[in-house]
This record gives sequence, C-alpha cells and structure tokens, in this order.
Amino acid sequence: MTTAQLAMRQTIVRHPWRAGTAAGIGLAAVTGLLAWALWPEQPRQREYLDATACLLTDNNGLTTAPADSVWPTMQDISATTLVRVQHQRTDGPQTTENATTHLATLAYTGCQTIVATGKAPIDAVTARAGSYPKVTFITVGSGTPAANVQVVDATGDAVRSAITDQLTALAEDAS
Repeated sequence: MTTAQLAMRQTIVRHPWRAGTAAGIGLAAVTGLLAWALWPEQPRQREYLDATACLLTDNNGLTTAPADSVWPTMQDISATTLVRVQHQRTDGPQTTENATTHLATLAYTGCQTIVATGKAPIDAVTARAGSYPKVTFITVGSGTPAANVQVVDATGDAVRSAITDQLTALAEDAS
C-alpha cells in the first residue's frame, strides 16, 4: 500500500463523518440539479383560449362613457375566462357607413363577440348584424334587438352581466 493510500485510510478511520458528509452533499447536489432540470416551467404570459371579444367605440375611444367602463369590465372578465379582448376606435367621420367598415374589420378578423358603444358603431351594428350571423353583438345604451344582437342599458350592472355571460359562453365553447 502506498503512503498516500495509507494516509487516506487513516483519515477515513479517524474522521468517519467526513465520508458521510461528502456523500450527503453530493446526494443533495444531484437531487437539486434533477429537480431544477425536471421542474415544469411556469408560463411567462397568459395563455388565451381561441376566442376573442372586441369593443367598437366611436371616435372618443375609451375616454367617454360608456366605453370607459365597458373596457375595464371586458379586461377583468378576460383575466378569469382567458378570452382575448381588443378594442377599435371608429376613426374618421362618425357615420354609419364609416363605422360599418370598422365593424367588418372586427368581424372578419375573428371577433366572435362585438360590443358597440357610441352612435355610429351602434347604428352600424343595427344595419349590418344580419350579415354576420356567427357573431354575437352587444350594443350598450341603445340599438335594435335582433337574433344576434343584445341591447343592454348603459347604467347599473346590466353591462357587466351581459359581458360576463357572453365571455363565459365563448370560453366554454372554446374549451
């Protein structure tokens, strides 16, 4: 036996806890590395369902009633249902014809529900909702009810209730 081997054997015999400690540290390191490597990564962003609800406003956008309360409501409900929400302002002349162009853009880009606020967007929904039978429309404050159009009062909990019901139904359909 060499001198080095003899010295190692004497160290182990005199200090048996060193070998146990070294083995424990090694086992802990291997366990930690395996746990880190195999741990599922948390999503870094919200993963939405394949469902979209859109808000169409007049040229005031989200700054005036009722859009200023409808949009936060849609965002809150989106966080729990995982339905994507987006909004579009009707730029340019506030006419039914111009708002109809914006309405068509939302319908053709995949909005399954369109909430309309403001006179021109609501007039566009009244005029063109029948052209988009697979889209559900909610007009806030005024409008004309139809097979795919729901008119809700702009005050109270009616807006929140209607949007909650519709986004929940979209989420269930997408699941």
